[in-house]
Amino acid sequence: MKRPFLIAARAALVVCVLLTAWGAFSPATAMRPHLFPWDKAEHFSAFFALTACALAAFPKVRIEWIAAALSACGALVELIQGLPFVHRDMDVKDWVADTVAVLAVVGVVLVARLRRELAKP
Repeated sequence: MKRPFLIAARAALVVCVLLTAWGAFSPATAMRPHLFPWDKAEHFSAFFALTACALAAFPKVRIEWIAAALSACGALVELIQGLPFVHRDMDVKDWVADTVAVLAVVGVVLVARLRRELAKP
């Protein structure tokens, strides 16, 4: 029963990575669909989905490692966008939005774990 769930979670993670990369590296002038009118909300939603999928896809990897890796990926995206030939703008606030999203998912998972522990007799 666990194997199909892991396959689905990993497939969802691949889709999230591809969509996030497309949104991050396609030219700013490209006709991309926007889910939200505010850029930071788009960053938040992308990294929220990435984090949720990554935590489900790799249940044996420590949460802290996944969170750190995704936050670092957000920083790397901004550094790459700052390169002159990419024709995008680097914005530290985008990385902050990415990291806040990662921490939001991690917070929910940790609260769920705490509730489970507190419910034990």
